[in-house]
Amino acid sequence: MQLKSLRDVFTHELKDMYSAEKQILKALPKMINKAESADLQDALEDHRMATESQVNRLEEILGSLDEPKGGAKKCKGMAGILEEGDELLHDGAENGVLDAAMIGAAQKVEHYEIAAYGTLVAYAKQLGEDRAMELLEQTLEEEKSADEKLTELALSINDAANAEA
Repeated sequence: MQLKSLRDVFTHELKDMYSAEKQILKALPKMINKAESADLQDALEDHRMATESQVNRLEEILGSLDEPKGGAKKCKGMAGILEEGDELLHDGAENGVLDAAMIGAAQKVEHYEIAAYGTLVAYAKQLGEDRAMELLEQTLEEEKSADEKLTELALSINDAANAEA
């Protein structure tokens, strides 16, 4: 796709995040199953459910722009972040150490999403796409909230992982 206008960039980035969210939906169940902390499992499950809603919002926005939701576009940035996180699941960490590592990996995902959705909100505002902006702002706030919850969990989980050393 040749990017000739801000609208082209907007739709390109929407499709990128659609791919990213679909990848996250595939990765989260593995993380939930590997997490030892019930609080971490709950946080990841909450985010899985929120991600399903975020996918639906992106589909609504893309539909309103008469854009196909799928396509050959794969978010390579998210693929790389998730690949790094997946490696942690297979590196043999035990006890609270794996949970601490997964929180770090999950926060990388959240920070990528926060950056992307912040940009998409700005594009939607500039383009006068009020409904898209509203939906994207909702997703942005969910991502920020998930990051804050992970930070709170990290305080206790990282202490426990440090005690294992």
